Amino acid sequence: MFRIEREADRKAMDHEQRRTLRAHKSRTLLKYLASWAGQTSPNAPPAEPLGRAITYLTNQWEALKRFLEDGRLPLTNNDCERSLRHVAVGRAGWLFCGSDVGAEATAVLFTCIVTAKLHGRNVREWLTQTLDRLGGGWPNSRLDELLPGTPAAAEKGSE
Repeated sequence: MFRIEREADRKAMDHEQRRTLRAHKSRTLLKYLASWAGQTSPNAPPAEPLGRAITYLTNQWEALKRFLEDGRLPLTNNDCERSLRHVAVGRAGWLFCGSDVGAEATAVLFTCIVTAKLHGRNVREWLTQTLDRLGGGWPNSRLDELLPGTPAAAEKGSE
């Protein structure tokens, strides 16, 4: 499947072309993988590495197949993992958020910052604009409009 993704990259395929390529090639490989896992599972002790891997594969099957539906989705979540690495590295520091509420607020803020980066937004600009809007009395019923991937969040100025 990684070779198929490299082929799509090499040919500079757009999202729809990539989805079509995956439908023709990757879907077939996933069928073989599912068949192999089904045949191998009864003979793989669950506590052994192969048994654990097959259990993990089975439990994550729906999430794994999701990339077939949308050419924008990557085959792996490596980019997401990398973007959150600083959280894992700084884990000891997050113990000092002050309270559970502070820790939750920190998690929400990090999520929004990483989401803004993934949407190609200037994080400082987005955050400043969003905080200005919130300080200006933005209604709670419209908070979802301020998320970094929405059109309202991309507009200049505040309402």
